[in-house]
Amino acid sequence: MLRVGLTGSIAVGKSFVTSIFSELGCHTLDADETSREVVLPGSPGLAAIAGEFGPDVLNPDQTLNRKQLGEIIFGNEAKRQILNHLLHPFIIARQDEIMRAWEAEDPHGIGIVDAALMIESGGYRRFDKLIVVHCRPEVQLERLMLRSGLSRDEAQARIDAQMPQAEKQKFADYLIDTSDGFELTRKRTIEVHNDLLRLANKEI
Repeated sequence: MLRVGLTGSIAVGKSFVTSIFSELGCHTLDADETSREVVLPGSPGLAAIAGEFGPDVLNPDQTLNRKQLGEIIFGNEAKRQILNHLLHPFIIARQDEIMRAWEAEDPHGIGIVDAALMIESGGYRRFDKLIVVHCRPEVQLERLMLRSGLSRDEAQARIDAQMPQAEKQKFADYLIDTSDGFELTRKRTIEVHNDLLRLANKEI
């Protein structure tokens, strides 16, 4: 199986691109799903969080109190890094488990994992190819404001807190620009998919 990482900054259209790959027959996984799965009640990931940040991050039913955890790490880069360091090994292990299951079912298929922090965490190194989704900065800003109801300054602050888009693009095997709407994005995604099919030794 060809293992492909897909990443990009906030509000650039990663989910839309991933949905097209899914329509085209690829196996796809949103890393946010894995992030939620590894902190379910009774999981080692949740135990690690409680051990580090204290029992207040657990609700009475032993689920994660996301509001409390958010208050602890909000604006505290050191604690946010600790949280990422705790959870990334569990997230990566679960993603790898899912990809092995895909491969057993479809040895010549294409498996795509969509994760925002793939480059920052170093997780991109596990993949055969890396796709970076991007768009023009002014488009990203407008999309984030519209999607999240943020002011221009608030949206820009969220964007500035991430690795710059131009830096992420340096890691890419394939670039998909979503700046100019759905149809052009779909066209480019199909082009990338056709190339991935060739690499996966499948007939187009």
